[in-house]
Amino acid sequence: MEHPAQPDKSKKYDRQLRIWGAHGQSALESTRICLLHCSPTGSETLKNLVLGGIASFTIVDHGVVEAADLGNNFFLESSHLGHSRAQHVTELLKELNESVTGSYVQESPQELIQNQPSFFSNFDLVIATQLEEALSIKLDKVCRGFGVKLLLARSYGLVGYLRASLSEHKVIESKPDNSVEDLRFHQPWTELQDFADTIDLSSADDIMHKHIPYAILLIKASHEWQKSHSGKLPSSSAQRSEFKNIIKSWQRQIDGIPIEEENFSEALSNASKVWAPPRMSSEVKAIVEDEAASVSKESDNYWVLAAALKRYLANEGNGQLPIEGSLPDMTATTALYLDLQRIYREQADRDIAAVTKHVQNVLVVRYRTLEEEFTGTSCKSDALRQALAAEDTVTNASLYILLRAADRFYSKHHRYPGLYDQEVDGDIPALKHIATSIVQDSSSGPASISDDLVGELCRFGAGELHCVAAVMGGMASQEAIKLITKQFVPTSGTVIYNAMNSTMSVFCF
Repeated sequence: MEHPAQPDKSKKYDRQLRIWGAHGQSALESTRICLLHCSPTGSETLKNLVLGGIASFTIVDHGVVEAADLGNNFFLESSHLGHSRAQHVTELLKELNESVTGSYVQESPQELIQNQPSFFSNFDLVIATQLEEALSIKLDKVCRGFGVKLLLARSYGLVGYLRASLSEHKVIESKPDNSVEDLRFHQPWTELQDFADTIDLSSADDIMHKHIPYAILLIKASHEWQKSHSGKLPSSSAQRSEFKNIIKSWQRQIDGIPIEEENFSEALSNASKVWAPPRMSSEVKAIVEDEAASVSKESDNYWVLAAALKRYLANEGNGQLPIEGSLPDMTATTALYLDLQRIYREQADRDIAAVTKHVQNVLVVRYRTLEEEFTGTSCKSDALRQALAAEDTVTNASLYILLRAADRFYSKHHRYPGLYDQEVDGDIPALKHIATSIVQDSSSGPASISDDLVGELCRFGAGELHCVAAVMGGMASQEAIKLITKQFVPTSGTVIYNAMNSTMSVFCF
């Protein structure tokens, strides 16, 4: 019997290849993931990563399927009752993508963390869900010791929690949404200016005149402006209007009325790129000024690259980042566009001799340890105090405190507050007392956690709602992909999702 042909990867992963490219997909396909607890949050997170095409996953969960699981985990059904939860979730997840290898360990995550920490050295990323505070701290130390990335995700009633933890994460392609092409209209290099000078607007016929790239128009206008203004760029609103008038004066006219020429419209709409060219971001500046950029023989390639960029900026670059080499679409004849594109590419090739053309999107994200955050040894007290005092963050900051208080309640009573209906009223003041002490220890100031929020958290009873778990699973898998592909910028703080009022906050306490 013939097996059906395997789908071409370019078709199977078409959309994601467009987002993070073949190199990002390759990184994903070589990643080994360990999931602790296949609760709804964990299952939803892993589902997204299996569909994305990771290499393999291992689920660690000692539980058996109970009636409660059937109401919030789509990967479990009534025939699974009483059987291994990890086994059945593993089997069903593997059906989603036959390219992914899956296995499970029928053991308590707590036992592995405490008695067999070397187990986690076999993975590239550990995703720990529904893990209480004390155990999270231990796991964080283990993962950092082995250089393994850790992602903590949690759903607690109508509240979600997400936190990445690793020593340092290097983002090679941050892909900012608001990036501006660096086309050097304000300061063209010699070859670019010479090319612009070869184009004579006055002698061009009407067809050629309509197809002179707006980049050339802006370079010529910038050159003309700077000649008459001591090399300075337009700075005031009036000067910017004058600058645009230079471009308008070059438009062809019929009976004194300017002809509509698309390339001139493009030049006018992009004129701001002359007086507001892209500048080095604060993140890149922080990298080249970081002491790690003073490389030694122990430095990894990332910091060697940062050191090369630092030297380039001080010498050939004259303080400017390398040219990327790409050219946006613009109205132009094919010949003119290709000539212009060649000039930009050749300059990019020259810049690559010192650094890579993608270095301008490099970032480093550093994470504090969970122990520093939870024990207060490196707590940013002002940030916590301000978050609890600000109207737009007080609710979510309070929920952050209450989640930590719930874990401490668990450590003391071996159950979460409000787990049993008859205990809710008695658990509220106990949880409030713990939450108040956390704030006082962390922020060295008066604390006031809303009684309504304390009561709400107790009424949650630590339950996982699938609607919240699905949201947290989506966010967790997205952050995991950022860490794996080293593309886009992951959050460096603690994410609190509040499904009660559909808000989300990122805190760096």
